[in-house]
Amino acid sequence: MPNYRRPQIAGGTYFITQVTYQREPWLCCDVGRKALREAIVKVRETHPFSIDAFVLLPDHFHCLWTLPPGDTDFSMRLRLIKTHVTKHYGQALGINREVSRLRQKRGEHNLWQRRFWEHVIRDERDFALHCDYIHINSVRHGLCEAPQSWQFSSIHRFIAQGVYPPDWGQYGYPEVPLEVWDE
Repeated sequence: MPNYRRPQIAGGTYFITQVTYQREPWLCCDVGRKALREAIVKVRETHPFSIDAFVLLPDHFHCLWTLPPGDTDFSMRLRLIKTHVTKHYGQALGINREVSRLRQKRGEHNLWQRRFWEHVIRDERDFALHCDYIHINSVRHGLCEAPQSWQFSSIHRFIAQGVYPPDWGQYGYPEVPLEVWDE
């Protein structure tokens, strides 16, 4: 098994992509949204972090998280979120995907892909590029014509705060960072 080495930057900001198991499109359904929202709130009670940007798509999500000073464990937070969703909402979601023997042996279920993509944000430009990527993602996947039309996105907060103009992203794609995984 590969020995993945994740960056450990205390108080760092991380771009994270998490995909559902076999790309099952359950995240945007009412139960899926409620489950993920509840899990994030629960985990943040004991393991705080800020969500700088977020987009929820049917089969994956992208987010930027900033950890508190001195804290490096974004992986644990994501694991706790996924565990909460699976434990408390797995049955209600009613996903009927077959689970391999290996996944069964490991105690894994059929909601989440095992691994996730992460990238540590290096500077303000990197942060801005990843925010743009997050907010244009619904358009890239053909879910809407303009990013403002996608309701499960922090773009609405960015526009309300004046970070983006109201018509941001409607006239072409912004520059895409090299350090993303979205296939």
